[in-house]
Amino acid sequence: MLIITPKLVIAESELDEKFVSSSGPGGQNINKVATAVQLRFDLRHSPFLSDTVRERLRCIAGKRVSADGILVIEARRFRTQAQNRQDARQRLTRLIRKALEIPKVRRATKPTRASQARRIESKLHRGQIKRSRRAKPETNE
Repeated sequence: MLIITPKLVIAESELDEKFVSSSGPGGQNINKVATAVQLRFDLRHSPFLSDTVRERLRCIAGKRVSADGILVIEARRFRTQAQNRQDARQRLTRLIRKALEIPKVRRATKPTRASQARRIESKLHRGQIKRSRRAKPETNE
C-alpha cells in the first residue's frame, strides 16, 4: 500500500513496476542488473481518485501521462533497484499530494487611480533622466 494521506491510500495492485537497465553510474554492474524503475499508475481506472483530482494530476504530470491515461514515472537516480523503487513511489506520492491541493481562485483586480498616477509619474521622471544624458550638440560661434 502507498499512503498518500491518512484518508487516501493506493493499493499495490494499482501500481505496476517494471525494472529496466539504467544508464549512468553503476560500474560493471550496469550491464548485468536492471536498476532503473518504470512505475505505472492508471489514472483513468483508479477508484481512489476523484474526477477533479484526476484532472489536476493529469495537468501537473504533463508529458508523463500517456494517451491511455497511464502515468509513467521513471527513476534511475540511484545505483540500486530498491532505492530507485522508493524514489519513484515518493515522486508519485508528491504528485498526487500536489493534485489534492485545491488551487486558489484568482480574482482580477484593477490598479487604483493613485497607483496609476505613481506609475506614470515614475515613467516621466525616468524619461527626463534619460533625456538629460543625451549628448547635446556643440554650438560653435
